[in-house]
Amino acid sequence: MLSAKRLFQEILGNDESFRLFCSIAAGGEAQGGWENGRIAALVPHSRRALAPKIARHGADEDKHGRIFTALLRRRGLTPCPVPPETDYTMLLERRGIGLAHERLARQEPLTERDLVVYLAHSRVTEQRAAEQMRLLLRHFAGHPEIGRAVRVIAHDEDNHLAYTHEELLRLAAAGHGPLIRHTLRACALAEIRVHRDVSLAVMARMGRILGWPVARAALLAAGIHTVYAWERLAGWRRMVTLRMPERRDALGGPEPAPAAEFA
Repeated sequence: MLSAKRLFQEILGNDESFRLFCSIAAGGEAQGGWENGRIAALVPHSRRALAPKIARHGADEDKHGRIFTALLRRRGLTPCPVPPETDYTMLLERRGIGLAHERLARQEPLTERDLVVYLAHSRVTEQRAAEQMRLLLRHFAGHPEIGRAVRVIAHDEDNHLAYTHEELLRLAAAGHGPLIRHTLRACALAEIRVHRDVSLAVMARMGRILGWPVARAALLAAGIHTVYAWERLAGWRRMVTLRMPERRDALGGPEPAPAAEFA
């Protein structure tokens, strides 16, 4: 059986697979930075206190994009185009999850309903991001090449997840509970499908780059389908529960400094 640690070691050990991994990650983070920046600019007057936190979230995402790009630069690599079938953020948007780019490109202020949609989308996707970074943290926190990047990003993703819990609970107390529950469920069920599809597409490309035998590629695909089946049955529920986090006001501080140490 190919463990998650061994799988990532293979990806890390090959320049082309590492280039693809970092390019996909950098593209997604940059996209998240833009989205959060636009949302912060359009927050309705009734919720202006949220704007600095959303802006901080966007600044973190931008920082992560720079970190992945810097990891490539350290190896003398440049980002490659992101295959459309691996573009997690855009595939979610096509399923109607989150706020559409067309909506964010307008100068029209958002509504409180829009904020619920944004925060529910973030609650679900940050759950995924935090879990993935905890996995990398467990195996690569001390790695000489990527260890510091993993530690920084994992810390930020935990902050983002805590922030979405707290703000959704605040909106629920203001009377938006039914909308929040409905939106969270729709987001979670769409996300697990998109995550399955993106995982299959990424692993197929990694397999071609790394020359995996057909049996190994089939085993990995079967594993992805098994995880999806569990998430479709019950695992999605972990993405929709809300509880007050231990980290209160996780994004209430100043914006982080540029990640110059990764350049």
